[in-house]
Amino acid sequence: MNSRKVAIITVLAALSIATNYALLPFFNVKFMDFIVFVGGFCFGPFAGGFIGAVSWAIYGSLNPLGFSLPVWLSTMFAEAIFGVVGGFTARFLVLPKNSSVNKDKIGTCILFGVVSMLLTFAYDFITNIAYAYAYDINLIVAIIVGFIPFGIVHLLSNVVFFSVGCVPTINTILKITGGEKSGHE
Repeated sequence: MNSRKVAIITVLAALSIATNYALLPFFNVKFMDFIVFVGGFCFGPFAGGFIGAVSWAIYGSLNPLGFSLPVWLSTMFAEAIFGVVGGFTARFLVLPKNSSVNKDKIGTCILFGVVSMLLTFAYDFITNIAYAYAYDINLIVAIIVGFIPFGIVHLLSNVVFFSVGCVPTINTILKITGGEKSGHE
């Protein structure tokens, strides 16, 4: 991996953290999941998982909403899943070297939206379980309160971000890196 790719991965992690702070007033509307997924798509599952874990390791340590070890660990783990799945999604699409994601097919945008729904649901489920454990709340209550309305807002915003943003963002990063995805060998 060359220095340009390492720099882009570092910028993606920093951007993920910075946008979380910037969007703090908009509870559960975050670009972090999108950025981590795109990082995994462009640089492989390991790099994507790294971006996700590091982003939450830093943001969670300095979280303006407070710190809880079980919640912090669960968010690092769950966020890393976005990056890992991003890397495997790139493998699934089987893009030839030096090519871009087909921006002419609505199916690709729908695929990214569906993937975001599944990932967001899994993330919210994992973190709601950790929240219930950390604060000694009934698991069913934590899951219901976590999903309605917070999970719904998280899910819908991610569907929009992934459906609309993945193709142009991935293509831009691939163009900057010379169209070569690393970590997908």
